[in-house]
Amino acid sequence: MSAPARRAPRGLALYATVLCLLAVVAAVVSFANGKWFGVLWVLVAGLTSNMAWYYHRRRPSSAPTESAG
Repeated sequence: MSAPARRAPRGLALYATVLCLLAVVAAVVSFANGKWFGVLWVLVAGLTSNMAWYYHRRRPSSAPTESAG
């Protein structure tokens, strides 16, 4: 049995960004309908934006860095 495939941080950053955009849209729609439930969507958008930023920064660079010494 093979080991489960590990998802790349780039993919996780993309998924978190999409979720953030969907949460923002849900918040706007909720506030436009006069519901205060949009506050929760704003909190979800904040959480997912932080996740996207974390996974984007965690992604290894394609070019190795050389230290000058």
